[in-house]
Amino acid sequence: MARGGERTIVVGGGIAGLTAAHDLAEAGADVLLLEADGQPGGKLRTGEVAGVGVDVGAEAMLYRHAQGRALAEQLGLPLVHPTSASSRIWTRGELRRLPRSLMGAPVDLDDLAASGVLSDEGLARARAQVVPQLAEGEDASVGDLVAARFGDEVVDRLVEPLLGGVYAGHARRISVRAAVPQLADLVTREHFTLPTPTLQAGGPQPVFATVDGGMGRLPVALDAALRDRPGVEIRYGTRVVGLGRDGDGFVVTTEPGGQERGARVVVATPAPPTARLLGELAPVAAAELAALDYASVVVVTFAFRADDPGVAEALEVGAAGFLVPPVDGRRIKASTFSFAKWDWVRKAGDGLLFLRTSLGRLGEEATVQVPDEQLVAASLADLAEATGLTAVPVDAVVQRWGGGLPQLTVGHPDRVARIRAAVAAVPGLSVCGAVYDGVGIPATIGSAHRAVEEVLA
Repeated sequence: MARGGERTIVVGGGIAGLTAAHDLAEAGADVLLLEADGQPGGKLRTGEVAGVGVDVGAEAMLYRHAQGRALAEQLGLPLVHPTSASSRIWTRGELRRLPRSLMGAPVDLDDLAASGVLSDEGLARARAQVVPQLAEGEDASVGDLVAARFGDEVVDRLVEPLLGGVYAGHARRISVRAAVPQLADLVTREHFTLPTPTLQAGGPQPVFATVDGGMGRLPVALDAALRDRPGVEIRYGTRVVGLGRDGDGFVVTTEPGGQERGARVVVATPAPPTARLLGELAPVAAAELAALDYASVVVVTFAFRADDPGVAEALEVGAAGFLVPPVDGRRIKASTFSFAKWDWVRKAGDGLLFLRTSLGRLGEEATVQVPDEQLVAASLADLAEATGLTAVPVDAVVQRWGGGLPQLTVGHPDRVARIRAAVAAVPGLSVCGAVYDGVGIPATIGSAHRAVEEVLA
C-alpha cells in the first residue's frame, strides 16, 4: 500500500462507491474504500428467503443504457431479461392490463381505452389532448406536464404508480428534466408518439435486465475484483464522520476517532451524510444537498409452496406483478411476481414461488415504521384482495430502506449543476451517487465514472 498521502479515498460502498473504486484501480491509483455498513452494495442486496438467495433491494436495471451492462460484462456476470409476462395495474377494483405509455403518458389512446384503467370521464379528457408549452431548458413536474395534456386521471392512475415504483415520490413534485427528460420534448409535440426503437440482431433491444442470480451479485463481484487488486484496501463497518483539508490533500475522520489521509477523495454517500461531510470544504454544495428530500420504502419478500392449493390459480395468471395508484387507497404500492418475471428465480425456488411487495412513498414514514408483522399482514391482505391469494407463506422477509430514494424535484438539474460547480472548486474532491444523475443503476454507475474522471483530472 502506498503512503496515505498518495492514495484516493472513496467514502461509501454502494454501487457508486464500488464502481468509483474499481475505475480508480483500473487507472492505477491506490484506493482506500470506507463503508459504514458491514457489507457492500447499498440498495443492491441479496437476502435469504426460505433458504434461497433472492434480491431484497433493486432487482433490475435499464438495459438500453450501456453503463450497467458494460460493467457486468467487464466483471464476467451474465445478464438475463424478463420473461414475456405482462405488468398489470390494480385500480378501480380490478387487476387491469397496463397500457403502453412513457412513464404513464399514454402513447395509444385506443389501447388506453381497452385497458379500462380510466373512467369514461377520464378517457374523454385524455382524448381531448391539450398540448402544453415548455420553454427550452424550462423544468416542470412530470405530473403537471402530463395532466396539462391528458388530464388529472391519467396522472392519478398511471403516472403516479409508475413514478412511485421508481422514486417513491409524487408525480407533481418530480422533475421531468431529471426523471424523464425525453417526455419534456414528446409531450409538447402536436403528435405524441414514441420514437421507433433501434432494431438489433434478433429484434428490438430489451428494456430491462438483471444479473443471472440477481442484481445483488453485482456489488459482490465488484468487491471481489477490488480485493484482487494490489494497492486497494476495503473497510466495511467504518463510518466516516469528518472530511477536511490536510495541506494539498485531505484528512478523513472515522468513528471512533480514527484518521486517514489521501491525495483525493470521492464521496459516494447519500445527500444527508454528504452534506455533513462537505460542510466546511464546499458549504454551497452542502446546503444544496441538505435541502434534498428522501423517501423511505420497504420491500417484503414472500415464499409460497408452488403446490399449495390456490397458489397457482391466484398467481400463475401470466402477470409479472402489478402497480397500485395511491388514489385507490391500498397499503402496498406494487407487487412483483418474481417467479413469473425472472426465469432464474423460478429455477432457484425449486418448488417455491417468490414474490415481493413494496410499501412507502415520500411522507409515509410512519406507515413503514410499524413492526414487521404488520407490514407482512398488510401485504398479504392486499394480495388476497387483488389476486384471491389466501395461502400461508413459507417465509416472509422484511427489508427496510430508510431514506432510500432521493427525490428529484423540479429544478433538480440546476441544483446538481450548482453542487458540482461548488465541489469542482475544491481540487481533488468529487461526488457521485443516485442523487446526481438519476436513481437507476446505470445512471448511478455513470455518475461514478464521471466522478473518477473529474478527480483524476
